[in-house]
Amino acid sequence: MLKRSKHTTGEDEQNLSSEDAGIEAEQSAGADAGNKSEIAQLQAQVAEKDAEIAELKDKYLRALADSENARKRFRQQADETIRLQRENLLRDLLPMIDNLERAVEAARSGGKGKTIVEGVEMVLRSMLDFLRGHGVSRLQAVGQLFDPALHEAVDHVKSSEHPPNTVIEEFHRGYQIGDKTLRTARVSVAKGTENADGNGAPGKSGGNEVENS
Repeated sequence: MLKRSKHTTGEDEQNLSSEDAGIEAEQSAGADAGNKSEIAQLQAQVAEKDAEIAELKDKYLRALADSENARKRFRQQADETIRLQRENLLRDLLPMIDNLERAVEAARSGGKGKTIVEGVEMVLRSMLDFLRGHGVSRLQAVGQLFDPALHEAVDHVKSSEHPPNTVIEEFHRGYQIGDKTLRTARVSVAKGTENADGNGAPGKSGGNEVENS
């Protein structure tokens, strides 16, 4: 009975070992399957991210191309606008040339001085009209208080008839476009006269006084 019991116990141990080996095999197979499933999920996620990156790259390249095309169109439109403005400007100058040619022709044909003067005056009026049409206006200088933003003093003259620092003569006119000075006027400016004792009497100008030379 003892030998039988021992033999039976050995068989049981073998059976248990076989069962344990089977369990381990099943666990190993399950772990392998789990790892493969996890790897498959990671690969799917990587593929999804690659697709998103490819889509974003495509959108970026499209946006870059659209931006470049927009810049090209803008440059073309700007160039076309400048070309049209230049043509319009030159076209407006042609009537002035016509009037000058008529004045020259009148002078060559021995026309009267009055005719020539009238022709030149006509050109001058047309040029002033042209400037006004482009927002350019003359600056009034004579009789005004000297302003370095509007005037360029090229001479200082002693005068008892004009307050010191007053523009008394204009050598060439100044012009402005809107509120911006296009060209300052070149002027002479009054300065105070000296008293009998030799002391200067410059008077007061209220600011922007020109330094006497």
